[in-house]
Amino acid sequence: MKRILAVVMMSVLVAGAGAAAESPKLLSKKELKTLLATASTPEDHNRLAEHYRLKAEKLEAEANDHIEMAKVYRTRGGAAGTKWPLSTYTTKHCEDLAQDLQKAAKRARSLSAVHSEMAKK
Repeated sequence: MKRILAVVMMSVLVAGAGAAAESPKLLSKKELKTLLATASTPEDHNRLAEHYRLKAEKLEAEANDHIEMAKVYRTRGGAAGTKWPLSTYTTKHCEDLAQDLQKAAKRARSLSAVHSEMAKK
């Protein structure tokens, strides 16, 4: 019984490692530059579309983090302003940064859509 359990556990670990190895990841700057210069096949454009989709997700997550930080700084204003004298500045900083990150995510999603269309041609 222990041997069967050990075999099952090893199978699960190996399968999990294989799935993790296949999960999509962002291209490095060098890979992106090269692929942008040479993309000619549907696979190339699908890979670029995936890169930009992942980039958009990352940017959106970062924007959400800054939205949450802005909420914290906003609640620290008022009476707590003596302890957090820069809370107004930091709130604005986080809000502006979140807005910029959301715009960048939107542009990345647009690039993803463009490359998805190019892959179909």
